[in-house]
Amino acid sequence: MYCEQCGAELGAGHSFCAACGKPAGAGAAPVPTPAGGRLARRLTTLGVLWIVLSFFRLVAGAFTLMAGAFVCGMIRSGNPVSGHLVPAIVGFAGGFLVFVALAGFVAGWGLLERHTWARGLSLILAFLSLLDIPFGTALGIYTMIALLPAGTESEFRRLASAR
Repeated sequence: MYCEQCGAELGAGHSFCAACGKPAGAGAAPVPTPAGGRLARRLTTLGVLWIVLSFFRLVAGAFTLMAGAFVCGMIRSGNPVSGHLVPAIVGFAGGFLVFVALAGFVAGWGLLERHTWARGLSLILAFLSLLDIPFGTALGIYTMIALLPAGTESEFRRLASAR
């Protein structure tokens, strides 16, 4: 059973919610979490945030690739050693940003559509995003807080099967 006010899971025999303090049976028995419960709201928020962050990453990746091609074209004519190393580094950085952005779009869409694979992909991207200070770090932490607690996987699967 879950708290009517905050959606936290209530232990058997508890008379108050441990999360918000509301009496567990205030006038009625605790109700099961509806399909639009706390996790469902978090999944919607996470899906939108992953899509927004991925848009900015895609723009940054495209800019890196375009600006890198221009700068590397100028470097290539001057020094043969840096003419091969710098384009490789810039190309890898831009390509990585574009790849992670596309994966973020897929994860955001999967969370919004409640696909079971989206939880795993989102958690992988969350760990990668911890190094992307400040917005990637914040979204990575929020994703882990929302999707890692015990019982979240079973609730996520229940939401996915209800769609």
